[in-house]
Amino acid sequence: MNPASAPGGTHTDNAEVAGIVQASSDMLPVHADILAQARQFAGPLLVNCQLPSGENELEHADGVANILAQMGGAASLQAVPYLVYAADHLSRPQEMIAQAFGEEYAQLALQATRLMRLQQSQRVQPGSSLGTQAEQIEAVRKMLLAFSRDLRVILLRLASRLQTLRHYAATKLPVPHALAYEALHVLAPLANRLGIWQIKWEMEDLAFRFLEPDTYRDVARLLDEKRIGREQRAEELRRIVRDGLGEQGIVANVQARPKHIYSIVKKMRGKGLDFEQIYDRMALRVIVPEVKDCYEALSWVHSHYDAIASEFDDYIAKPKANGYQSLHTVIRQQGPDGRQRPVEIQIRTQEMHDHAESGVAAHWAYKEAGAKGYSGHSANSAYDAKIAVLRQLLAWERDFAAGGDEAPSPEQPALLEDKIYVLTPEAAIVELPQGATPVDFAYSVHTSLGHRCRGAKVDGAMVPLNTPLRNGQTVSITAAKEGGPSRDWLNVEQGYLVSNRARAKVRAWFNALVLQDAIARGREAVEKLLQREGKTALKLDDLAGQLGFSDADALFEVVGKDEFSLRNIEAVLKPQAPQLSQDEFLLQKQAAKGDRKTHRPAPKGGVLVVGMGSLMTQLAKCCKPAPPDDIGGFVTRGKGVSVHRADCPNYRSMVRDNPERAIEVQWQGLEGGAAAYPVDILVQATDRAGLLRDISELFAREKMPVVGLHSDAGKEISHMMITVQVSDTHRLNKVLGELAVMEGVMSARRR
Repeated sequence: MNPASAPGGTHTDNAEVAGIVQASSDMLPVHADILAQARQFAGPLLVNCQLPSGENELEHADGVANILAQMGGAASLQAVPYLVYAADHLSRPQEMIAQAFGEEYAQLALQATRLMRLQQSQRVQPGSSLGTQAEQIEAVRKMLLAFSRDLRVILLRLASRLQTLRHYAATKLPVPHALAYEALHVLAPLANRLGIWQIKWEMEDLAFRFLEPDTYRDVARLLDEKRIGREQRAEELRRIVRDGLGEQGIVANVQARPKHIYSIVKKMRGKGLDFEQIYDRMALRVIVPEVKDCYEALSWVHSHYDAIASEFDDYIAKPKANGYQSLHTVIRQQGPDGRQRPVEIQIRTQEMHDHAESGVAAHWAYKEAGAKGYSGHSANSAYDAKIAVLRQLLAWERDFAAGGDEAPSPEQPALLEDKIYVLTPEAAIVELPQGATPVDFAYSVHTSLGHRCRGAKVDGAMVPLNTPLRNGQTVSITAAKEGGPSRDWLNVEQGYLVSNRARAKVRAWFNALVLQDAIARGREAVEKLLQREGKTALKLDDLAGQLGFSDADALFEVVGKDEFSLRNIEAVLKPQAPQLSQDEFLLQKQAAKGDRKTHRPAPKGGVLVVGMGSLMTQLAKCCKPAPPDDIGGFVTRGKGVSVHRADCPNYRSMVRDNPERAIEVQWQGLEGGAAAYPVDILVQATDRAGLLRDISELFAREKMPVVGLHSDAGKEISHMMITVQVSDTHRLNKVLGELAVMEGVMSARRR
């Protein structure tokens, strides 16, 4: 079938599309007589088998191979349909096909097979509910991702569906509605996006014929009633144009072309026109040697016929989305009855015509590339070509989700806004949630890449890591050799992460750090205890087992988190050592419930356990609370009450797992303000001379002694944890504000 026109959209350069084949790094190797070998291999398996359509499998494979040949596919691609259908009859398809033809043939055949099964299981249905519609869009997205792994799968699926439609047309068997609907509303628009008009138009007409047979027959009858006169006029005009251009020295191939039925119906419905108002029911195509001949031919046509100005389009100067190029004009031709009838004339070069007929397929080679690639295209242009076609796939997915030319329903925007697709530097498609950033992208590619992400380029330009990505962009990540994520990435207001999956990976990384720190602290405490007691020969795993833990690390973890007292270990080492059990604490807590209003004296600057007076307490090292923080208590195993900040993640986790061990606590004896509490400050700053001195002077001026400092210096950014003693956190907030605006300081906050 021949095209009448091409849809608009984003421009894709012909040279880029022509070079698409170089972009595939795994071209099919060329074997002598590969097509005959593949048919001979598959023939005995397929000859007595039928597809669900009733078509013989071998005849179907023959038809698909023939369509691929008409599209310009080489013998190596024509061989693949036989392997695709043979795979279902092999016990070990990948191994057996790889052994006979090579691993690349096996991979392509199985990829096409998987996609075929996906389409069968999730075939698009008309008039679906919102939930079903979302599932359909998801199915198309899966097809998209499958296509992106090997673009040749597109041609295989389109050719296979066209062959199935031809079979139904030839046998006049009833066609499954879902199959025809999918062909018209999913696969034909895909062919349209890629400029494969040869398949698009025939698939549209056949599918429309099955879906709306009465309308199809009515339009066909209108065309047929006028066929003889139309053909006579077309032949007369074809001869006049050919001879006229020849007199101007332009050698032109002039062809008459009928308008496709589905195209006529779509135009009538879309523009509210009657059949008589369709100007291009009859058209001529003029194929000339060079671009300059196109415009000379146009000039001759306009000088000899009355042109309709509003119907002129220059798609050479401004190509359509998929690289389609041609000059379109509509003239009025006077018939024998004296009436003026419109005729569309398309003028293009042979190269433009080849692209219009088969789009990507017309330029697709299937052999190993030399050093300079195919058809004179460099490796870079090959890569650009693949990117261009992938972006057309992305645009096709958005077209499908939006409902094509029809007005979207009120529910559709929610379906459209949830996902985007971006490309890796290797031209692989990555699916992300709407609003995702380069950090989300990095975690989607690999967790390690996400942890080490330090910078990003989008379409070749450096961007901040919290930049929202858009559909079709190419993203590359700059990563450190080692390191981890920033805590700022978990700050929702800063917008570094949108994906819940990526956010969970960052949290897991920091949780692992906290766990490692707790285990290290616990190990140190236990080993010091064993040294004091002269028990260094004792195996740590055995000790943990005696205390009811699975291994030594489990023991170290609870000791490091202040959830398990060393006195319990002493009790194992020295049975006579006093032990304050968990049950005793819980009994005291229950007894205190009826006396919560009784506050007993507590040391100045200490913590009071409500209802229990001077019960032993300790400030948790994980969050280091200080007045007037909101605090909560947790009954530990044999070490009294551990006091945490109310917003401490460890505290919340412990209370969630053991709510009966939570206990109310409050600050006591703060009037004098004499007590000092250690607080950790996290500072992120650029590495400049004198920075540490300035920070120390600030704390000294505010009478907040620095009692600990740990610095992790990077190439450009340093991370410091400073422990200072404060009497209350109100003053600390003021100091943090001053610290945050200090030269070189990027952020300063309490841990």
